[in-house]
Amino acid sequence: MNEKIQKIQQDIQGFIFESEERIETFRIKYLSKKGEISVLFKEFKTLPSWGKKQLGTRLNDLKNQAQSKVQQAKISFSRQIKNREDFEDLTKPGMPFTIGARHPVSVVKNRIVKIFRNIGFITAEGPEIEDDWHNFTALNLPTYHPARDMQDTFFIEQNPDILLRTHTSSVQIRYMKSHQPPIRILSPGRVYRNEAISARSHCMFHQIEGLYVDKQVSFADLKQTLQYFTTTLFGKSRLRLRPSYFPFTEPSAEVDVYWGLETEIDQRITKGTGWLEIMGCGMVDPQVLRNTGIDNEEFSGFAFGMGIERIALLLYQIGDIRSYFENDLRFLKQFEGAL
Repeated sequence: MNEKIQKIQQDIQGFIFESEERIETFRIKYLSKKGEISVLFKEFKTLPSWGKKQLGTRLNDLKNQAQSKVQQAKISFSRQIKNREDFEDLTKPGMPFTIGARHPVSVVKNRIVKIFRNIGFITAEGPEIEDDWHNFTALNLPTYHPARDMQDTFFIEQNPDILLRTHTSSVQIRYMKSHQPPIRILSPGRVYRNEAISARSHCMFHQIEGLYVDKQVSFADLKQTLQYFTTTLFGKSRLRLRPSYFPFTEPSAEVDVYWGLETEIDQRITKGTGWLEIMGCGMVDPQVLRNTGIDNEEFSGFAFGMGIERIALLLYQIGDIRSYFENDLRFLKQFEGAL
């Protein structure tokens, strides 16, 4: 019987499954009630008890080997048939691809850029790691100026003259140094301030600032530009400018838009006044023009700046600025399809 078991074992190992019919032929030949392995089990019952132990183990292993081979062959042919059907059916829908969505900050930035592009503004960019002159001094913020305390800065320890920019006004300085008027640019980008992270502030956020320098640019030009922007972006036509102070503009103003008091959310975000602050602006200080080599007797200009996250909070009624930086897919998926 040992010889029969060995021969069947060799036959099983050498058997090739070329089709599903061959699988069934194999099963009938070796595993059916009248198959060769079943015949061996019947002969096994007639053997004396002293010789059964070793043969029984070999018979069981032989049967398990045959069953395993049949099972593996069926799985293999099933996969081949499925793959063939998928390939042959050209009308069958393909596997869906997960498509990402633009980040809400990018969506709002693109909307703002598009609005100003329609009136001739182009985009300018600059480095996020700046030197003191471009970030402060050229903007009327010398070392002793108290206004520096308004911006908690990340300085590079090895070189205190190098820092992470606190605003994108540094891009305007670089552009004015290398270009002569007329200048009409937007400078969007990341900025950094050493502030505590909370629902309303973050140590990293995004700004977009605008600059227009040409002959006979007036405050009226600034106001009309901002009127066009707020009406286009928010659909709000009422605008007011409150006197303020910025070292690099004179006169300076805070820009408020009338949001309304129609809902409870309006009441909350405007603190019951209906007015909402959205940006700062002003006429470019003549000294800033001189610092960049532009004749302030011939040219004048205006500048404005806003936080993109703050605008996005208003447009999408989001209550926590930290949501923009946490990469929560449940939050980000809400903006699928936004341009």
